[in-house]
Amino acid sequence: MIENNQKSKTVFEKLNKINNKIKESNEKYDIVAKATSDTIWDWNILEDKLHWNKGIKSIYGYGQDQVGGNSNWWFQNIHPEDSIKMSVRLYSFIEQKTEKWQDEYRFKCADGKYKYVLDRGFLLKDEAGKAIRMIGAIQDITKRKEEELRLKLLETVILQTKDSIVITEAYLNKRTLPKIVYVNPAFTTMTGYKSDEILNKSPDFLSGQNTDVKIIKKIIVAIKNHKESVIEMISYKKNGEEFWLHFSMIPIYNSETEISHWISIQRDITKEKKQEKEKEQLIRELTQNNKDLKQFSYITSHNLRAPISNLIGLLNLIDDITIEDAELKEILYGFSKSTFLLNETINDLTNVMIIKDNTTTKKQTVFLNEVFEHVFSQLSYQVELQRPILKIDFSNANTLKTNKAYIESILLNLLSNALKYRSNKRALKITIITTQTNELLTLLFQDNGIGIDLQRNQDKIFGLYQRFHDYPDSKGLGLYLVKSQVEALGGTISINSEVDKGTTFTLTFKNK
Repeated sequence: MIENNQKSKTVFEKLNKINNKIKESNEKYDIVAKATSDTIWDWNILEDKLHWNKGIKSIYGYGQDQVGGNSNWWFQNIHPEDSIKMSVRLYSFIEQKTEKWQDEYRFKCADGKYKYVLDRGFLLKDEAGKAIRMIGAIQDITKRKEEELRLKLLETVILQTKDSIVITEAYLNKRTLPKIVYVNPAFTTMTGYKSDEILNKSPDFLSGQNTDVKIIKKIIVAIKNHKESVIEMISYKKNGEEFWLHFSMIPIYNSETEISHWISIQRDITKEKKQEKEKEQLIRELTQNNKDLKQFSYITSHNLRAPISNLIGLLNLIDDITIEDAELKEILYGFSKSTFLLNETINDLTNVMIIKDNTTTKKQTVFLNEVFEHVFSQLSYQVELQRPILKIDFSNANTLKTNKAYIESILLNLLSNALKYRSNKRALKITIITTQTNELLTLLFQDNGIGIDLQRNQDKIFGLYQRFHDYPDSKGLGLYLVKSQVEALGGTISINSEVDKGTTFTLTFKNK
């Protein structure tokens, strides 16, 4: 009896020691797991039992009741795109009976999101060399993989971009520019220099005879002051060809906020520079031509005024003479009409030149009903002759801060056109209405005359010397002058017209 108790005590002590060792081993197991931030797994291959440590919850969010106890749960939570190739590689490793294994795949968390993991395992075998157990550690490498993908994307951008990218060291090297540590393929395309020809060299080789020394000094100052800059300079390719180089200089800092490199994004702008130069030359030529044309117009207008005034004076004298000859009387009438039309044309051209020359116009508050009454009195003979039906309504907006002479000329041209291009099929109706919305005054001028074919003439409506009807006294200046005056007042004008139905002009002005 005493002997049996002694044996039981010995067995108990051995079991206790084994349990203590197991407990100590598990504690070390958990400490290692915490120290490495890995999730440890223990797979009994023969019984297909899988045990996970606490990392499966702290890192991937699974509670103990959510974790399966066999390899199926493990494989089911591997991303479908990674599961097959990972399992094939794993079982191939087990069959080969090598000891160490590792793989990368995406593992699903409890919230349904996937994390990139690095899984490493160690295979245990029995005396016969048969795989019986495997212990492994899963490490979360999501941030590393995302950074790799980001760097891969940046690398693709740098390699594929058409802009040249140059990375240099941070500091000047014995008064020369910092040495080049990287150039992308676009730099070789632009300059002809291959990367192995220029690495660890100063980019001074891009300078040449016509490179501005002041620009080089500007670059040096920017480097010394760690200042971001944008530079344009004449540079030289490997074959000696001169070109304009536009580039930015951006300082790159490390985690200690110390400058580590400069990155430069470069572009050949020779074509743009040439176009800019040609544009400036064209502007100078056009400006000079415009001045010459203005001068010619003024001279022509001035020189024609005197003889036309003489002709008008002579025609006025002839009016006092009784002429019996009917043919001569008709000739003099035609001559008189042509002279007066020529005089009106010169006056219109002079007004256009005055408008174009004066970019600012003197404005005052005017009453539109008074302006219209003055216009109406100037055309009283034509109005009396045609007797149009007039609908005039300035009640919603009667005052306009504008140039009185211009607005009077605009209304005079529109009204005279409506009288001139009336339809013989119906009584002439003319409607003039104004409305005010916030600071915008709208003037609607409408008639039911012969109209204009906008499909054929849309782009020419307000052009100089554009005629849309075969009227003998039409000069093709009226609408051009109207548009010029409206725009000089800072307004807009649009037209809506239909043949044999009439025309509507919509004028808008800022009124404040």
